Formats: sequence, structure tokens, C-alpha cells
Amino acid sequence: MKQTKTLKVRVRDKHAPLLQQMARSVNFVWNYLNELSARSIRERGRFLSAFDLHPYTKGANKELGLHSQTLQEIAREYVTRRKQFKKLRLNWRKSGGVRRSLGWIPINTGAARWKNGQVYHNSYYFKVWDSYGLSQYQFRSGSFNEDARGRWYFNVVVEVDTAVPTGQDKIGIDLGLKDTATCSDGTKLEAGRFYRDLEPKLAIAQRARNKKRVQAIHAKIANRRKDALHKFTRQLVNRAGAIYVGNVKSSSLTQTKMAKSVLDAGWGLLKTMLEYKCAGAGIVFKAVNEAYTTQTCSNCGALPDSRPKGIAGLGIREWTCSACGVRHDRDINAAKNILAVGHGRPAVGIPVL
Repeated sequence: MKQTKTLKVRVRDKHAPLLQQMARSVNFVWNYLNELSARSIRERGRFLSAFDLHPYTKGANKELGLHSQTLQEIAREYVTRRKQFKKLRLNWRKSGGVRRSLGWIPINTGAARWKNGQVYHNSYYFKVWDSYGLSQYQFRSGSFNEDARGRWYFNVVVEVDTAVPTGQDKIGIDLGLKDTATCSDGTKLEAGRFYRDLEPKLAIAQRARNKKRVQAIHAKIANRRKDALHKFTRQLVNRAGAIYVGNVKSSSLTQTKMAKSVLDAGWGLLKTMLEYKCAGAGIVFKAVNEAYTTQTCSNCGALPDSRPKGIAGLGIREWTCSACGVRHDRDINAAKNILAVGHGRPAVGIPVL
């Protein structure tokens, strides 16, 4: 079975000055297209497509030190984001200052290839830490990207052979703050383990205003979170035939006092990983309405008086159903109800969702 996959490799630091120069040119083109598009809308009432924008940048690649296809990719990405955010004009890409945009150099299919043990693009060779054996892949679209620490990475889409998982389990997932994810079979991904041991070091670096150290610790936390979520989601996809997750929105909770815990949990990243991994494996994935799943007894389907209610009940981790006498782990009970809703078999106590 063929499937596309994005590979990410680190670019050697000696190439950073060249990539930063190219990134400044990318920002210049982006801002030019941004103003050009806004002016067309203002003066002629016409939205310019990527095809309409291409003639305005044609031939400028040599002056800017960019590949000709990079100019086309910038125009395509600009139009895509303008439609996505439904704005007449997008934010400017800044090449300097505290709020500067992180470097980005898009690459179209065929504009980069593996040559002489290096990535060859725009008449330059870029040495990378090749952890995937890039010589065995045919490069498709990709990009060079900079992170907050000034390190550059080469991201490229390739086609790989994958085996279809044979798992047949049906799994419901409840997202939470104490545990990032709790499955209906009792499997849990503990929240906070990504950063707890790094919090004292982070506090010291912040008090000392050591910007580079703070960025390094934040990057380490982010890498730990991604690694844990990748491993957790891969295990679920390998053994499941259908996965259902509650449709809780982290964006709404980031406006409350729980913002730090919500952002640390990484719900959005977890759902994104599950969505594309399930799609690649041919597995059912669905976000379902989780209303009343915490309060409903997964055994009898009742809404007993002993159930945890509202904000006051957030501290109740275990409770006993006064209707049938079954004792529940709060999160596992919610995950079981989410699984039932995903199957289209809501418990008796859950209203029509």
C-alpha cells in the first residue's frame, strides 16, 4: 500500500546564513503579493488567484536568489491562506525585530533532489543529518523551515510503502487535563510528564532572562510532547479498527484559568495525529459530541444523583452510580460513553446528540 509521508531532517548550521537570506527574499515576495492582492480588491473588486499572481513575479527569481518554482509556491500558499482566514489582506512577514517571522522557503515537486549525498536545491548543496536514508526516496513538494532557536530543517513529502494494520478494537477517547487522553479500555496518556522535570530549569532561565536557554527548554518540551503523542497514537492505530474522540475544543478553554494545562495537554495535536494516521491506515476516525458523557453511567445509562456535576465536580475522580451500584473511574466512564455515541448507540441517560 502506497502512502505519502513527510520526512523532517536537520540542516547543518553552516547553511543558516544562506537560508536566512533566501527566507528574507521569500518574505519580500509574500509582502509584495499581499499588497498587490489587497490593491486589486480595493480598486477593482477582484480577488487575484495564484495563476493571476504568477506574471507579477515572473523572472524575479535571479534577482532574489530563489528558485523560479519557489515564487509559484509562495503565490499558491498566499491564496490558500487568504481563503482560509477569509481576509482581504494577511499579516506581513517580518524579516527582523522581536516579532520576526520564522524562516520559510517552499519547494515545489522536482525543485529539490538528493545528489552526491546532499540535498540539491537552487544550485546549492545542503548537508543534512540523514536519519531516513533520503537517497531511496523520490522527493515531491517540501520546504526549508526555521525553528525558534534558529535551527533549519528540510521537510519533504515522499511516497512510502505501508502495511495496513489488522487491529479490530473499537476505542473511545476522553480528553482531559489530569490525563491527556483516557481510552475506553483503561489505557491512559499522563499529562505533564513532558515538562515536570524541566520546570525548575525553565524558571531559573526565565529569571536570568537567558533567552537562548529558555528557547532550548521550550523546544525540548515540545519535542517530548510530540514524541509521546506519536507513540501513543501509533499504538492506538495499530490495534484499532475505529477510534472515536470527544469534540472538546481547546481554543475555548484557553480563555480560562485552565489555559496553561490545556495548552500543555496538546489536545489539538493529538486529534490531528489520529486523524491523518487513521486516514492513512483506512481506519474509522470520528469526533463525537461528548455532552453528558462524564455524568452518565456507562453501565446502566442513567444520570444518577451521585454523578459529578459542573465545575464543582471536576475534583471527583471516582464515583459510584446510585442507580446500579457500579463504581466508575471518571475518565474511563466518559471514554466508554464516547465509544457508545460513536457507535450510534447512546446510553439511555444521554440526550439526543
